[in-house]
Amino acid sequence: MHIHHHLKERINPLVVKQFIDEHPNSKVYIGCDSDRVLIKDEWYADYASVVVVHLGGRHGCKVFGHVERERDYEKTKARPRMRLMNEVYKVSQLYLDIAQVMEEDFDCEIHLDINPSENHGSSCVINEAIGYVRALTNVVPMVKPNGFAATHCADRLKALKINCP
Repeated sequence: MHIHHHLKERINPLVVKQFIDEHPNSKVYIGCDSDRVLIKDEWYADYASVVVVHLGGRHGCKVFGHVERERDYEKTKARPRMRLMNEVYKVSQLYLDIAQVMEEDFDCEIHLDINPSENHGSSCVINEAIGYVRALTNVVPMVKPNGFAATHCADRLKALKINCP
């Protein structure tokens, strides 16, 4: 897996488009994941967003990604509704940014790091998250265990914390 960018720069949709154009029949997966970080008695969230371009649908992949830190005002850690919905907003906007520069339809999935099982805290936003993505992008998002771009790729990227102080 090759990771593009220094992760400090936001993903450039034109660069992603050029790469997709150079690799026909590629499949695209977009995901976002986050973690809470306590800094000097204040909570922050590190959001890792990724675009995974699966070359020709079977020849490896290239990952475009960035990590950004924002204040996290979430009150309940067990059911992180606000932070999870921020992930949904970010992944939806990233999809729209890429779709806007594409000259034709592209094979794309949106992946959410949300577990539909009520045994997991992330299930608290499952209906809102899926509804938001579908309404905004006209794409039915994949969730755990099928949302690997968010649950694995963005999670690994986030662990690097390249641009976080």
